[in-house]
Amino acid sequence: QVQLVESGGGLVQAGDSLRLSCVASGRTFVNYAMAWFRQAPGKEREFVAAITWSNSSAAYADSVKGRFTISRDDYKNTVALQMNNLKPEDSAVYYCALDKLLFRPRVDTSLTDTDFGSWGQGTKVTVSS
Repeated sequence: QVQLVESGGGLVQAGDSLRLSCVASGRTFVNYAMAWFRQAPGKEREFVAAITWSNSSAAYADSVKGRFTISRDDYKNTVALQMNNLKPEDSAVYYCALDKLLFRPRVDTSLTDTDFGSWGQGTKVTVSS
């Protein structure tokens, strides 16, 4: 069983940047895609970004494309989400997640939370206008 722990959330102003990190422990996540999801109050959890197990490609929700970048460091068992030019609508609890499928060949925006089997506890991001 893998444990995921997110960090890096906080209160920022519109236009600022934040970098979220997720550290995995318990077992390796090297052969699995990783993703970030977010959930705003009163809304369903939504896909933000994902990266393949091979680090060869990534996918982003249209709402964050060009502003957010997902990356992974398998030596450090971490996955990060660099968020630039933050907007108030980015305010949410952000969760990292581990894919259920070993060696998923590609990631895209059709991925949903049912594709992921392990989740962190979340880190809250609040963007003020």
